[in-house]
Amino acid sequence: MNALETLLYEVSKFFLAPVLVVLCLMFAYALFIFGTLLFDIALRTLRGRGRQPLHRFAAARPGASQESLELHLLKLIEPLRITSRIAPLLGLVATMIPMGPALVAVSAGNAQGMAQNLVVAFSAVIVALLAAAMTYLALTVRRRWLLQELDELLTRRSATAAVAGLPVAMPAHLAEVAHG
Repeated sequence: MNALETLLYEVSKFFLAPVLVVLCLMFAYALFIFGTLLFDIALRTLRGRGRQPLHRFAAARPGASQESLELHLLKLIEPLRITSRIAPLLGLVATMIPMGPALVAVSAGNAQGMAQNLVVAFSAVIVALLAAAMTYLALTVRRRWLLQELDELLTRRSATAAVAGLPVAMPAHLAEVAHG
């Protein structure tokens, strides 16, 4: 190997540990989020409704505009969206980094070294895909719940304004917020 190839090889090996740590954190976050999703499903099944973060936000800020409600909705789902998209990318990185040493071990006839590197590679991608799947599921369900909650809030505001004789602003199209 020339100096540039050696440098790239060493740099990529340097990033394996940080990527694995971030993947473990994402997996722990995904487990937590999946647990809260199951809790909210149970609340909705037993009480007919779950936690309502937009209602709490609107109650704390009575003059909040529709845009601030939509911004808060996006803020609530942003960590889920980031995790569901970044975890597979980091899983690919954590898969590819050990492949270099595994190939070197194969060429040297070191089956044990190859096996150790492949275990890291495959374990990392499995953890990453599980984290992405759990957060994507939570993202999809929570986005629908939050959009329903936003629609209820805006409908209630419109009805209250109409009863009070105030001009009623038409709610913005929710499809802009719905895309992931």
